[in-house]
Amino acid sequence: MPMTLNPIRILTLCAAVAATGTASLAQQPVAAPLAERTIRVSGFGEVQVRPDEAHLDFAVETLAPTARAASDENARAMNRVIAALVAAGVPRQDIQTQGFSVFPDYGRGDPRDTIPRIRGYRVNNTVSLRTGALNRVGAFIDAALGAGANRVNGVRFGVRNTDPVQAEALRRATARARTQAEAIAAALGVRLGPVLDASTSAQPRPYPVMMQARGGVAEMDASVAPPIEPGDQTVTAMVSLVFAIAGTR
Repeated sequence: MPMTLNPIRILTLCAAVAATGTASLAQQPVAAPLAERTIRVSGFGEVQVRPDEAHLDFAVETLAPTARAASDENARAMNRVIAALVAAGVPRQDIQTQGFSVFPDYGRGDPRDTIPRIRGYRVNNTVSLRTGALNRVGAFIDAALGAGANRVNGVRFGVRNTDPVQAEALRRATARARTQAEAIAAALGVRLGPVLDASTSAQPRPYPVMMQARGGVAEMDASVAPPIEPGDQTVTAMVSLVFAIAGTR
């Protein structure tokens, strides 16, 4: 007796086969595109340059029984310091006040006292100057100390315009990075492609000369200008490059 196929059953079987085939295809892994092949390198550039300016910080510190007395004494001493610097060749507009403070000074009293006793008041006034006369730095320090400054907070040297020097440091860093990339490509037997990414940092490294004079001029002979040698300043740059690999040689 011939078999009769139900059309509805046929459609059901076809749908089941189609669903099974789709599930099998979905379970097959899809090959990910190949990542772009690159060479990453870094280059360091360094340039030595002579400083062309100096920053000096002078301070006058006074102690008196009252805040007013300490402030008045300090003002008279600082006016003498500023006048001496101007007489030594520093333009008045290049001298600026950096800080002024008044605070109580607690002395040692009876050890049995539980409350600190105020011995007096201490006033500190700091001025700074910037000069391009590097050969006069020692003379400026001598003038300030001789006029009553009792603290030299610091001497710093720098370069007024670092843009050209930084550009040269970047050029050297980039050239070294490319040289490294070419050497790596040659060792691998491939050709360099275009630069895909570049990043950099460039900054001067300060060459500080720090000196201090505390406790009054008597600790430092103001009749002899201290020798100050600025030395060279180093400007550095770091460049990171990412090259594409164009293909084999």
